[in-house]
Amino acid sequence: MRKHTIVAVTLVVVCAGVLLPFISRGKGLLWGKARNAHVRSVLEASERMVDRAIYASLERNHRKRDITSPSQLLSFSKLPEPTSRAISRAAEIAEASIQALGLTQPLASPEVLSEELLNMIANLSGCLPYMLPPKCPNTCLANKYRLITGACNNREHPTWGASNTALARWLPPAYEDGFSQPRGWNPDFLYHGFRLPPVREVTTQVIRVPNEAVTEDDQYSDFLTVWGQYIDHDIALTPQSSSADCQLACENRSPCFPIQLPADTPPVPQCLSFSRSAAACGSGLRSALLANLSAAAARQQMNALTSFLDASTVYGSSAAAERDLRDWTAGPGRLRVNARHRDAGRAFLPFAPLRTPAACAPAPGAPRLTRMPCFLAGDGRASEVPGLAALHTLWLREHNRLAAALEALNPHWSAETVYQEARKVVGALHQIITLRDYVPRILGPDAFRQYVGPYEGYNSTVNPTVSNVFSTAAFRFGHATIHPLARRLDATFEDHPDLPPLLLGDAFFSPWRLIQEGGVDPILRGLLARPAKLQVPEQLMNEELTERLFVLSTPGSLDLASLNLQRGRDHGLPGYNAWRELCGLPRLQTPAELRRAVANRSVVDRIMALYGHTDNIDVWLGGLVEDLLPGARTGPLFACIIGKQMKALRDGDRLWWENSPVFTEAQRRQLGKHSLSRVVCDNSGLTHVPRDAFRVGRFPQDFESCEHIPGLDLEPWREMFLQDDRCSFPDKVDNGDFVHCEDSGKRVLVYSCRHGYELQGQEQVTCTPDGWDAQPPICKDVDECADPVRAPCHPSARCRNTKGSFQCLCADPYVLAEDARTCIDSGRLPRASWVSLVLGALLVGVLAGVTWMVICRWTHSATESTLPVTEGDAEVPAQQGCKICWEVGTSMYSAAALDLEQEPAYGSQIPLCM
Repeated sequence: MRKHTIVAVTLVVVCAGVLLPFISRGKGLLWGKARNAHVRSVLEASERMVDRAIYASLERNHRKRDITSPSQLLSFSKLPEPTSRAISRAAEIAEASIQALGLTQPLASPEVLSEELLNMIANLSGCLPYMLPPKCPNTCLANKYRLITGACNNREHPTWGASNTALARWLPPAYEDGFSQPRGWNPDFLYHGFRLPPVREVTTQVIRVPNEAVTEDDQYSDFLTVWGQYIDHDIALTPQSSSADCQLACENRSPCFPIQLPADTPPVPQCLSFSRSAAACGSGLRSALLANLSAAAARQQMNALTSFLDASTVYGSSAAAERDLRDWTAGPGRLRVNARHRDAGRAFLPFAPLRTPAACAPAPGAPRLTRMPCFLAGDGRASEVPGLAALHTLWLREHNRLAAALEALNPHWSAETVYQEARKVVGALHQIITLRDYVPRILGPDAFRQYVGPYEGYNSTVNPTVSNVFSTAAFRFGHATIHPLARRLDATFEDHPDLPPLLLGDAFFSPWRLIQEGGVDPILRGLLARPAKLQVPEQLMNEELTERLFVLSTPGSLDLASLNLQRGRDHGLPGYNAWRELCGLPRLQTPAELRRAVANRSVVDRIMALYGHTDNIDVWLGGLVEDLLPGARTGPLFACIIGKQMKALRDGDRLWWENSPVFTEAQRRQLGKHSLSRVVCDNSGLTHVPRDAFRVGRFPQDFESCEHIPGLDLEPWREMFLQDDRCSFPDKVDNGDFVHCEDSGKRVLVYSCRHGYELQGQEQVTCTPDGWDAQPPICKDVDECADPVRAPCHPSARCRNTKGSFQCLCADPYVLAEDARTCIDSGRLPRASWVSLVLGALLVGVLAGVTWMVICRWTHSATESTLPVTEGDAEVPAQQGCKICWEVGTSMYSAAALDLEQEPAYGSQIPLCM
């Protein structure tokens, strides 16, 4: 019996060992299928939710196309190109799905946060293609020219510094839920025992001052301020979320994070609208690709631009934007210019395609519905203020000037070579002016030596990606140096009699002022000969920025100071002391310690009354009120952050102008002679400028003739190219071009196609003793409509392929929204309905006419027997049977009168009966 028991137990154990894995695996497969189905359903629901919100926002903007509110202007000025919008949409779907699935819980198990699950979310949301490393070119041009997207600068980390990637984090984000909720999202959330003060309250009590409260800088000109703004637009643009219209939202409901107004504010409005920054693809998913399954990554914000100082303000940060900026019909390698207007014979920026509604203001007297298009440049904010538009215009002209000179110097160069070489020089000049002339004045000599120092060559371990704290806080120090007036001067550098100084509120998004009010020159004179506003703790920002931002002619306004504070909280930036600690500066715990960094006691007292604890102070405000370092225009904290970032932008850039393979030694010497003052001389009507454009001076004693301002000599760019019969240059490639370079001592041609075309054939051909080793490739049109992964049009639109591009078409009565990809209801009847109405009206008219003719014919036959007949003085009575009788004037002939062959006297009456 015992033996049987032992055998039975053994068999049970063996069977269990054999069968249980199969049972467990089957259960796991069933659970996995159920989980995958659930994830798919959640993602589909998230996609529908995001698309409904985007659609509603686009439709509302279309209905309000005649009115452009300040918040709309802000949104349009930051509207990214289509690739950025697609990434933003995918990231919002992924984030909504992660939150709906409960994956943000800090104690979520590795089983829940499996790599398979997170990769499924990345793939189904549309994020995965944008998270994978880009394919880097492997031709001789890889060390010669930048990719327009900034990708592949670092060969080991090809996304470092590339457009449409996340801003870098130098400290972990401080979100209230640990994942996404901004600081200040929950009104009852306490920081060191205190609630964060509403940002508008901080503005009114600490930051805002009247326009008249301006201490002018006795050393630096307004050009210093405008250059800082221009460079900021070269390296960072964080698009706003487009998944909701936040213009009317006064409750925190993501992505809306409205700026609450004080209780004593009139009831309308109760808040200032605020849309959160768009998330970057990888928020919540990055952990899967990094094999860190312990927790989902927190929300990150996207930079739509390249991080590099590469003049993307001139050329854009995407292939599509670059295509729109280039002139494919004028001289080789040129950029487009304005076809309708000239500035004393010089070029203006071209106009951007009109959006609905348009973002720029009409000139006075223009029809109410007529708006001036905005200028088109590498960055969409070019029309924001006149000084910025003037600077963009200068660099457009400089590129075309260089392209013409390089073409004349090297007639054998292809159009693509001319363009790329001019672009390369312009990018180098941006780097030189910024690091040699601008940054040392901002940081001061000591901080510049400490944080930046001399150039020691390219360092592939340095990540050049723009950091969140730099873009969102530190580099916004310049907002405290903006003068409330845009000054315009005449040829003697005095106030222009016909062009008085403009309040900024009257100058926002007004490109017509350049075109109709004297062009670029009066603005440039004002930038050169008028001082910047000095950053003073008790005079931080004027009312043009805090009360009249982007007003134009419409009601409402925005507050730049409150926007900056709210944006820092939106991005989860830790408080002031956390950043001081990162920079090796002592934490300031008490009001007395804070007064060591901020000498103005009144400012310290007001800040402490609002925040309660020094750790709670928003980093932008804390850095802004610090006392300036000697010879600097920033305090210790911002000098550290800006210095670290600028060093990273320089040392982590493989194509930095000083890196020996990029330019020859002779070319570098010439580039070092160039300056912003020389750019002004070469591209404007000014004949006298200060030798240093950033130093404020008085005319004429501090100005020099342009003849004495040195510039670069392009002779080192002359290329001695001896053609022979073996390897002569081929004919032009339709919809493409080639660039000549050397590879291992051999002559090489590298081919490329315009955006919208793909190369078919060998990309690189090499010269051999027998000639080129391959035939030139061809450029074939890409059918964007056939792409199953990245559909160019919204599902509401029909995609039609065109040569080099595509077109989204809408069925009547729908029309394209301002994104040119989504169909929205136009609010009118379909054309078919109008045709039906017209045909119906015609049919009714025809039927009425036929009916009337029948009645008239019947009436005519009846009147023959019913009209009274006069015979002499006797009257014959009418026949009975008339139902209706009326009288008509005989100025019109009646049928009865004609039958009687008698025309009655004028004014007589003939009764007609039915």
